[in-house]
Amino acid sequence: MGSLIGAIGFLIYVAIIVAIIAGVWKTFTKAGQPGWASLIPIYNVYITLKIANKPGWWLLLLLIPVVNIVILFIIAIEIAKAFGQGTGFGIGLALLGFIFYPILGFGDATYQGLPSKTG
Repeated sequence: MGSLIGAIGFLIYVAIIVAIIAGVWKTFTKAGQPGWASLIPIYNVYITLKIANKPGWWLLLLLIPVVNIVILFIIAIEIAKAFGQGTGFGIGLALLGFIFYPILGFGDATYQGLPSKTG
C-alpha cells in the first residue's frame, strides 16, 4: 500500500514539473524567444532577463545573497508588465511561479514588450 501511495505521489510530482516546464516554455515562445531555452540552466535566466528588458549583467546580481531576492521580484514584475499584467501578477510570478507561469504561458496574455531603457 505504501509503494502505491509513493507511486501516486511521484506521478503528481512529475505532472507538476511538466506543467511548470510547459508554462515557462510557452511564456518564452510568446515573448519571441526559443522555448527550448527554458531547459538550459543559466541561459534560461539570461533569456528571462531579455524578456524583462534587463541587461545580461543582472545575472551577476542574482548571485549576491539578499540582493538576489530583490532582483527576482523586479524581474518578475517586469515580466508581468511585458505581458500586460499588473504588479500583483508579478509578485505571484516571484512567489508562486509554479502556478503563475503556466497561467501566463497558456492564458490569453500576449507579449507587449517593454520600452527600452537607455542609460
